Amino acid sequence: MFFKLVLRNAFRHKLRTTLTVTGLAVAILAFGLLRTLVGVWYLGVESSSATRLVTRNAISLIFPLPISYAERIRQVPGIETVAWGSWFGGYYRDRKNFFANFAVQPRNYLRLYPEFVLSPAEEAAFLRDRRGAVAGANLAEKFGWRVGDRIALQGTIYPGEWDFVLRGVYQGAQPTTDRNQFFFHWDYLNETLEQTTPGRAGQVGFFMLGVDRPERAPEVAEAVDRLFANSVAETHTETEKAFHMGFVAMTEAIVIAIRIVSYVVILIIMVVAANTMAMTARERIGEYATLKTLGFGPRHIAGAVFGEALLIALLGGLVGIAATFPVARLIGEMLKLFFPTFRVAPDTVWLQLAAALAVGTVAAIFPAWRGSTVRIAEGLRRVG
Repeated sequence: MFFKLVLRNAFRHKLRTTLTVTGLAVAILAFGLLRTLVGVWYLGVESSSATRLVTRNAISLIFPLPISYAERIRQVPGIETVAWGSWFGGYYRDRKNFFANFAVQPRNYLRLYPEFVLSPAEEAAFLRDRRGAVAGANLAEKFGWRVGDRIALQGTIYPGEWDFVLRGVYQGAQPTTDRNQFFFHWDYLNETLEQTTPGRAGQVGFFMLGVDRPERAPEVAEAVDRLFANSVAETHTETEKAFHMGFVAMTEAIVIAIRIVSYVVILIIMVVAANTMAMTARERIGEYATLKTLGFGPRHIAGAVFGEALLIALLGGLVGIAATFPVARLIGEMLKLFFPTFRVAPDTVWLQLAAALAVGTVAAIFPAWRGSTVRIAEGLRRVG
């Protein structure tokens, strides 16, 4: 009988209940999408390998390092693989078509990134061709590139038009693998610079190091930096995770703002739901008094109010959660050149459910107190 009472009360005013459920669903949907965006922001950090280190100039990433450092770094115990690269900073046809592109030492770079999956034939063709390049699947799909196409990038850091032949399109070993990168031979870049601007040749932006065991990463990083202490170009070596965290820290204010907005959305809908439940309680004062005359105690009335609020909140939450997945897939398709994936994490779903229940609980507190403490005589005055 109690659950039947709760159910009938919840749907007594169908329009009001429908609007409340819809508002809750939209708020829970927005909360889930904002939380997903925050998670995607840290995706590069979470997908970093514990066996990869990054060595850069101690002053800043924009300052280069001599390529001659590679041989000395190879001698450090614990290092298995050394690759190097430079941020190229080119764009395709129009400045709006900007994406991550690097000049890298190809063989070791691919060895360090097994999550970039190329077919053996494409990898061999890329390694053979000095002007060969590899693009991520998302990038190739956007621009309609096919293996064998000639691609011209306009340089910004390295001015001029640079011609490449697409020798491979890599897929991701995991759904979270970034498939929006473009990389080519560092030797091609360096040989061109030797002819055009010799002063910029023989320099790299970073070294990628593969260590034999993750637990040795701190001592290896310290050993590499000791090699070049007090040199003209001192180094700073850190784990790949710490390297990515440095970029995330630059936009930390944005991440904090998104988090704040996600909670503000829940706070607003909480106020709206509380107002709706308070309105309902005012309308039913006479009913609560009548129930008391029939022997129902304050806990029964409070339970009915809480049950109604939680039922409405739960319905809105479930609708919002269900809508989060298709909307996230749609957003993921629209933003796949910026984020490798836009997947809703299980933790986000639990947070959405907890937020919905919190809204229902808070919204019911005052109406439950008002209904359970109303005096019979006072309530019956409102009947009729």
